[in-house]
Amino acid sequence: MFGVRRQKALLVCEAANIPCEPECRCQNTAGWEAILSRRGFFTAALSVATLPAFPVSGAIGASPDPSKVTPDLAAKVVSAVASDSARLTEIFKDIHQNPELGFMEERTASIVAKELRALGFDVRTGIAKTGVVSILRNGSGPTVMYRADMDANAVEEATGFAYASKVRVRRSDGVDVPVAHMCGHDAHVTWMLGMAKVMVALKQQWAGTLVLVAQPAEELITGAQAMIDDGMYGRRGIPRPDVLVALHTAPIPTGVLAARGGTIMAGSDQIDVTFHGVGGHGSMPQLAKDPVVMAAMAIAQYQMIVSRVVSPLDTAVLTVGSVQAGTDNNVIPESALLKINLRFFNLKVREQMINGIRAINNGIATTYGMPPEKMPDMVMKGHSPPLVNDGDTIARVSAPLKHLLGEKNVISEFPPATGSEDAHLLKGEYADVPVVFMAVGIADPAVFAQSVKDGKGVPFSVHNPNYKVDLASIPRGAQIGTIAVLELLAT
Repeated sequence: MFGVRRQKALLVCEAANIPCEPECRCQNTAGWEAILSRRGFFTAALSVATLPAFPVSGAIGASPDPSKVTPDLAAKVVSAVASDSARLTEIFKDIHQNPELGFMEERTASIVAKELRALGFDVRTGIAKTGVVSILRNGSGPTVMYRADMDANAVEEATGFAYASKVRVRRSDGVDVPVAHMCGHDAHVTWMLGMAKVMVALKQQWAGTLVLVAQPAEELITGAQAMIDDGMYGRRGIPRPDVLVALHTAPIPTGVLAARGGTIMAGSDQIDVTFHGVGGHGSMPQLAKDPVVMAAMAIAQYQMIVSRVVSPLDTAVLTVGSVQAGTDNNVIPESALLKINLRFFNLKVREQMINGIRAINNGIATTYGMPPEKMPDMVMKGHSPPLVNDGDTIARVSAPLKHLLGEKNVISEFPPATGSEDAHLLKGEYADVPVVFMAVGIADPAVFAQSVKDGKGVPFSVHNPNYKVDLASIPRGAQIGTIAVLELLAT
């Protein structure tokens, strides 16, 4: 065991150009500072934790921090998850091999409902089409809501796993796409199911109400709001949470957790813009009004919003992820569709980008002679504000998690990400509910260390065809989720 750990430590120290002491496990301050100064957060701060100083099954010792999760209780969690590891791994592989896109997660939802009913949860299905909410009441106490998103990506998997997805589906827009879990939502669901089983087994150790949410369509940034709009807290009768908890995979080493208070993820909008034109023959463009040219001009001008309207001190990302127009080489089509994504931390910046897009659209259409009734359509789809963690609650759950993972493996110093989430929209009208959103490492530590050594940073990114969830992270994520929830409910 030590030989493997020592080899990995040497890789990290070598990557940072620092001497590696005989007993080095890459926990020294010099290693941290050297890598941080050269690499940046994901390549850096977390690369120190390439070597957890514990076996995957978890080692529990005395904790200096006051916590409701005692060493004895934490040891019970670790043991219970370890004994369930084979089952959880098979569930993960099954969900991974059978991915489903947003609002199409019928098979995954049925797995969740079946497993939780068998554990004695009160299960409500069909919320926002495929959403599942399960309730376990265990006496008087707080209500903790835990969210796991279920949907996959329209990405073709290239991991080479024996259980890799080969699924293809036809979307509602008529486009045939590959489908794969390249964001780790399959792990999220599995972690939740593992946690649920342990919470039932340890009912004597906690009191309150546990609400588990299997959420659809996170990738569309519409699933959480759809559940609220479908009466989750009204006619569906789901109790108001006192705390909302969610975990997400991250391409950092298994055994590492990123958790801090404050703003940690950007807000996001999904916008569809359709330019209307007058179709015609490609050889006679003077008789047509080309929406493809209009769309092309708009794509270029949109970036001027970011570089010349938004302050350089503010974060703004405007991405055109899809351009759809026409079918034939020699036909000018009637319309062109742009699919746009925005990211921001300041709602004023969001307003600047939306207003700028609208002004550019109308200006271009007017320039090309389109009448008022043929101005571009602008459809606002999914929206989520920045995700803000509650600092006090994060500190509370971090104490036993540092005890589980090791102090150095719970990272609290990192910048916010321009990635986005919609888990916090599950608060609905209860805006004061504190949120705990944490990133769980799922990259094989040796693969991560080699990637750092090669100067590549993380070995893969979310939504990449090679996003590989280390199977050792399946029990580890279940342990993390269970201990976080127990800290909030334990008596």
